[in-house]
Amino acid sequence: MTSHIVGYPRMGPKRELKFALESFWEGKSGAEDLKQAASDLRASIWKQMAEVGIKFIPSNRFSYYDHVLDTTAILGAVPPRYAWNGGEIGFEAVEEYKEAKALGIDTVPVLLGPLSYILEVVAELKEAGATWIQFDEPGLVMDLEVLQLQTFTNAYSELESSFSGLNVLIETYFADFPVQTFLRILLAKKVVVSTSCSLLHTAVDLGNETKLGKEIKSWLAFAAQKVVEHLIFFASNATSHASRRSSPRVKNDNVQKAVAALKDSDHRRATSVSARLAAQQKKINDYDYVNAMKEEIKNVVKLQEEVGIDVLVHGEPERNDMVEYFGEQLSGFAFTVNGWVQSYGSRCVKPPIIYGDVSRTRAMTVFWSTMAEGMTRRPMKGMLTGPVTILNWSSVRNDQERHETCYHIALAIKDEVKDLERADISVIQIDEAALREGLPLRKSEQPFYLEWAVQSFRITNCGIKDTTQIHTHMCYSNFNDIINAIINMDADVIAIENSKSDEKLVFQEGVKYDSGIGPGVYDIHSPRIPSTEEVADSINKMLEVLDSKVLWVNPDCGLKTRKYSEVEPALRNMVAAAKLVRTKLASGN
Repeated sequence: MTSHIVGYPRMGPKRELKFALESFWEGKSGAEDLKQAASDLRASIWKQMAEVGIKFIPSNRFSYYDHVLDTTAILGAVPPRYAWNGGEIGFEAVEEYKEAKALGIDTVPVLLGPLSYILEVVAELKEAGATWIQFDEPGLVMDLEVLQLQTFTNAYSELESSFSGLNVLIETYFADFPVQTFLRILLAKKVVVSTSCSLLHTAVDLGNETKLGKEIKSWLAFAAQKVVEHLIFFASNATSHASRRSSPRVKNDNVQKAVAALKDSDHRRATSVSARLAAQQKKINDYDYVNAMKEEIKNVVKLQEEVGIDVLVHGEPERNDMVEYFGEQLSGFAFTVNGWVQSYGSRCVKPPIIYGDVSRTRAMTVFWSTMAEGMTRRPMKGMLTGPVTILNWSSVRNDQERHETCYHIALAIKDEVKDLERADISVIQIDEAALREGLPLRKSEQPFYLEWAVQSFRITNCGIKDTTQIHTHMCYSNFNDIINAIINMDADVIAIENSKSDEKLVFQEGVKYDSGIGPGVYDIHSPRIPSTEEVADSINKMLEVLDSKVLWVNPDCGLKTRKYSEVEPALRNMVAAAKLVRTKLASGN
């Protein structure tokens, strides 16, 4: 067996690429400064892998923004509306191979699938002295049709003659091959030990963490540590594993008992949606730091009232992140100082680490929600992040099944829902932005995931009063194939990202949705301000498939990333559009 690394974080141990990019974008530094920062990062990664003894070191893994976008640009496949003039796009695979070779390091250039430009790139790489080439084919782990598999075979057959004199490594990730496939590979004695997928979206170096407890730190490995660990794949770290299994920080008897005690009735509310909606038609009626937050909440409430929003939010100025904020107040979570991973472009996130059983030790949002509710006579939402999203946006313990950990989180969120209800918060939103994100690629594995994901959400609000309205919100997703799971969540109102779908709603023929629903009427990820007419047109399209009694009008997602100068006019136009459509409906037009 030989050693290989699929990919490595490109941002740098202290987000050097992020800051170099943003400095360049803001005009504070030049192109050469950015190129030098990138070159230094690539060199440090290659040297690190060479020093620990990795045989197949990948090159052409670097990108200033996104490697798939780079390939799209090289192919000339960028749609005209996104195209730009000027600038020559070269074969970075060849340039990076030569760059590493100049450092005395022989790398394996990585190419994204057998596309039309590959023959030319392969020829140039051979001329530059490459002996190994890696093709990324993550699509192979999916449930492919016979025609798709034949297309793949034909493509590589076409390329075969150009591979003369080269060793070819095919890389898949994101899911497993079936056991039979593994056996055939093992019998062929062509095994390369590697990581299960690229380390691109892994935190860089555990050595930079100074605040994690020693015991928890011994259970973790970031990218730098994983490079070393996989070389000692067959060696066991018995002490650390034994510590983890027996540590009281991991196992909490009360949480285990609570999960074991879950029964069928804990997965559903006692009454139907129609009965709850009927009950909800009535009018839905807690110092330096706190005062600063209070003033910001006042501003948010005032703005919403001025533009005419019906159901308000408090803006969550007290929260650092929709997952980290809750994790910091739950047991079983640990947090890093430099555990940044790339989300997209220069955007980075710092996922919390779930290392043990999760439970709530105190109320997390009640103080802020009741403070905000006291500033208005309109309904004020209590805002929570759902258990599935907290799970999917965290680094999750691997000593038990993911759904077990999700049930722990669900029970903790349920405690918070009950406290909000006791505080007379009558509208509670439990965001599940990442529910679809955890959906397995293989269709055979999807039903079980959706079953426990939906059950986890239902646990959070089971047992509350009919007069308490439960909202949820989903984004970053195509919902067509999970619409029945969404219905089974049994929320009273769901807001979904929809504007980028050109109002192609998720409802298939024969699917009826009786709860409230708010398909987003404009894209908040863009600074562009929609006109009243544009929003009204979106609403009218939705009314073609939805009853006006269940339709809510809202933006695609939360507005925290937008400036007030963008938010205020957009919301004014949205409210004006809603009033315009209401007037037409009332007049029968």
